[in-house]
Amino acid sequence: MTETKVVRIKRPEELKGELRQIGGSGNDDFNAVVLNQAVAGLWGAHSDEKSLDLQIGAVLSAMMGFGPQDELEGMLAAQAVAIHNAAMECFRRAMLPEQPLQSRCENLKYGAKLSQVYVAQLEALARHRGKGHQTVRVEHVTVQAGGQAIVGTVTPGGGAAPKSEEQPHAKQVAYAPGETVPRNLEAQPTAMSSTGG
Repeated sequence: MTETKVVRIKRPEELKGELRQIGGSGNDDFNAVVLNQAVAGLWGAHSDEKSLDLQIGAVLSAMMGFGPQDELEGMLAAQAVAIHNAAMECFRRAMLPEQPLQSRCENLKYGAKLSQVYVAQLEALARHRGKGHQTVRVEHVTVQAGGQAIVGTVTPGGGAAPKSEEQPHAKQVAYAPGETVPRNLEAQPTAMSSTGG
């Protein structure tokens, strides 16, 4: 027979949020847990007490450096710190003298993979914060008879669109009907029209 554990949920007025700058939460229990999870990712087996204190202080500073604004950011920060520390441990081990080449290569490989995961964590955090950027590439455009192709921002609205002569930044490029627009147009937004339009 398994025992049921009763978990006491704190009321909002009991949540102080004094550690919010570490884990992003108004619940200090959560903030302490994610900090401890990041610290648990340290390799401290060969560290003396002073070195371990420095490592823990570095984890704390890194968590605060992320400036988490909510629990999701706190978890991403803890994961990123742990991934960074694991990658650096792989790189440290790869530099140990008198080890077999295979061990060195494995540590370098896993350090590189972990570094890629770290970058993905930073990108996920940026997307969560709304700072991710969007890239639009024009791969293939065919202008049909009487048609027009526009590469750039098109804003729907009333009235006729201004002519390119009224837009000093616009460049007029004519293409014959059925002609394919070159791929290199993705670099600069440019207004284009066919010879028939």
